[in-house]
Amino acid sequence: MSDTFPAAAATPAGTPPTARKHTALPKARTLIEALPWLTRHHGKTVVIKFGGNAMVDQELKAAFAQDVVFLRHAGLRPVVVHGGGPQISAQLEKLGIASEFKAGLRVTTPEAMDVVRMVLAGQVQRELVGLLNEHGPLAVGMTGEDAHTMTATKRYAEIDGERVDLGRVGEIAEIDTGAVQALLDDGRIPVVSSIARSADDDHVYNVNADTAAAALAAALGAETLMVLTDVEGLYADWPNSDDVISQLTASELETLLPELASGMVPKMEGCLHAVRNGVTTARVIDGRVQHAILLEIFTDEGVGTMVVPDQPVEGATL
Repeated sequence: MSDTFPAAAATPAGTPPTARKHTALPKARTLIEALPWLTRHHGKTVVIKFGGNAMVDQELKAAFAQDVVFLRHAGLRPVVVHGGGPQISAQLEKLGIASEFKAGLRVTTPEAMDVVRMVLAGQVQRELVGLLNEHGPLAVGMTGEDAHTMTATKRYAEIDGERVDLGRVGEIAEIDTGAVQALLDDGRIPVVSSIARSADDDHVYNVNADTAAAALAAALGAETLMVLTDVEGLYADWPNSDDVISQLTASELETLLPELASGMVPKMEGCLHAVRNGVTTARVIDGRVQHAILLEIFTDEGVGTMVVPDQPVEGATL
C-alpha cells in the first residue's frame, strides 16, 4: 500500500497569513469601526423611549430587545420607558370605551385609566421584559408609581387659547431616581411604564411616555435620550419635502415647535426639555428600521434627528 497522500492545495511560498482570504473579516472591521463610539459611551446612561411601530411588529420588537441588551453588554446603562398607545386603543375598543385625543394627548377618563394601567403594566411591560430576558436575567419591570419614581400633577391642554381638561392625564412634577439607579448599579435594565401617582391625592395619572422618558433622562443625568417613532425624523418642510433635519439646537427646535404636527409635539417637547436640563443629546429615530438604536449610537450615518443644547454640555461627547 502506498504511503503517499493527495497533495494539499498549494499556497504560494512567502504568502503572509494576513493576506489569505478570511470570509469573516468584514465583521471584524465593523466591530473595529464601532470602537470609538463604544469608548465614548462606556458607562453612560441612555434612556430609550420605546414606542411606535416597533411595539407591534414582532421582528422589530425582537431587534429592539437585542439592541438594548447589546448596549448593556457594551458597557452602557440603558433604561427603557414605554407607553402603549396601539395596545391601549385596541383594549379600549374591545371594551367599548371611546378614544379621544386632544393636542396629541389621550383624554383619559377614570374608566380609561384603569385600562391604561392594566395594559401598560400587565401587558406591554411584561412582554418587553420577557424579550429582554431571553438574553439573560437583565430586565426588571416597574411603573412610575413604584418607589415614588414619578410624581405627577394634573395636566391640561391649551387649544386655540382655551384650557382643555384631559382627565387623568398627568404632568411630571418630580422624579425620584433611587430605584432606577439601584437597578442600574446592579447591572439590570429598568423597564418603566409611564404611569405616575399624584402627590396630593390618591389619583393615578396617565403620563405621555415621551414626556416621562425626557423627565427621567434629565433626572438621571443621562448622556442620551432616544425616542423611537414611525417617521424618519423631524422633517424640514413637511409635507412639501421629506428632507430630514439631521441636527438642530434647542433654540432652533423651540422656533419650529408651533409648526409641528400634533403627534410630533410631545416627542420634540421631550427632546427640548432633556437637552435644556443636562442631557447631552436627544434623538428622534425611525423605529421602523431594524437595529435603529445601534445605527444611531455606533455609526456616523444615524437614522433620525439629533437635538443638542445651545451651549455644549461641559465634558460631553456627541
